[in-house]
Amino acid sequence: MAKKATMLARDKRNRAPSEAESGYHHGDLQEALIAATEEILAEQGAEGFTLREAARRAGVSPAAPAHHFGNAPGLLTEVAIRGYDALGAALKQAAAKKGTDHQKLQAQGLAYVDFALTYPGRFQMMFSNKRLVADDERLRQSIKAAHREFEIVVEELASHPPGMTAKQAKVAATVAWSTVHGFAKLALEGKFGAFGEGRREIMATLRQVLEYLWPTKSA
Repeated sequence: MAKKATMLARDKRNRAPSEAESGYHHGDLQEALIAATEEILAEQGAEGFTLREAARRAGVSPAAPAHHFGNAPGLLTEVAIRGYDALGAALKQAAAKKGTDHQKLQAQGLAYVDFALTYPGRFQMMFSNKRLVADDERLRQSIKAAHREFEIVVEELASHPPGMTAKQAKVAATVAWSTVHGFAKLALEGKFGAFGEGRREIMATLRQVLEYLWPTKSA
């Protein structure tokens, strides 16, 4: 009997606590799992993420995340939504600075790549479509809102002579996003050197690229 009690006690110590045992309320556990996911992405990147590890770091049972997010894509999608919201806010803040439209567009390009270099794991996961719930409406809206920040500045550029149509402005905004996104991916892949050590040089190179594409001196 004593042996059985000892085994039960040992089993209880070894297993992860349930949501109730951890003292989490519904919203608290969601935030804890999101925070744990952000930690894993920062340390190991998108490929290092597992739902079990997120649960372990949050101090709950492996089954607990399913009650709130359904599965791993559900949790990652929630983190991606927050990532796009943060990216959109960074682009909006960059465009809010005083200067010409060309300078605002350059500032957004710098903000975009800075975001990628600051949160590499989160950034790469945000564009890992296979790991996300692709048809999630909130995700689509967050992506659209972030892209819209580029469109606003391009539309301001288009309002000056010779101007362009609304459709052309959307295409130009897509070009802007594609350019800085491609640069960010290349930087994260080490094509411009180790981004952790040579971040200043990477950003200096980006400024030259942006000046070539959207020159401020002639704006």
